[in-house]
Amino acid sequence: MTDIVKVTATLSAGLVEAGYREAIFPMGHEGGRVITWHRPKWRGVLPLDRFHVSRSLERTLRAGRFEVTFDRDFAGVVEGCASRPDVWITAELKQVYGELHRAGKAHSVEVWVEGQLAGGVYGVHLGGAFFAESKFHHVRDMSKVALACLVRRLRERGFALLDVQYWTEHLAQFGVMEISEREYRTRLRAALELDCEF
Repeated sequence: MTDIVKVTATLSAGLVEAGYREAIFPMGHEGGRVITWHRPKWRGVLPLDRFHVSRSLERTLRAGRFEVTFDRDFAGVVEGCASRPDVWITAELKQVYGELHRAGKAHSVEVWVEGQLAGGVYGVHLGGAFFAESKFHHVRDMSKVALACLVRRLRERGFALLDVQYWTEHLAQFGVMEISEREYRTRLRAALELDCEF
């Protein structure tokens, strides 16, 4: 990727938090011994007031054949995300995000179907910014349910920024847009000044 701004041999919770505050984020490489740090020239963000719910997702949400929890099984959500192919969540990253979770700076949304973890999303929370890291599903549409519930919670609690790192066609269906690095930094600074509780 052309957005790599530095490479480190180690990773820590402190480094990750400092990175987010400086508009960069880490990615691991399975089998590799380095962490790459990324700062996209165009950043994917999901405006909390423009989240788009499709008709099919609206029907799924209305049906309510699931249970949603927060921070009940952070490790399970991270494992679910890491089990996807070609993922960047290495053992070292799992450990560091676990430390951030125990420090109250990383959170998960879990979606349960018949008592089993069916989908979820996790990310890092600093001030009024939430940096969504990854999502997964074992049951159809449950990652979308997790995202919808995350957006609702962030709205209710006064968050100002939901960062999803990169724009993709899949994320575009929810209203994700791209903004310049300069605009992102402006929004990030304002969001970090807020004092929001997840």
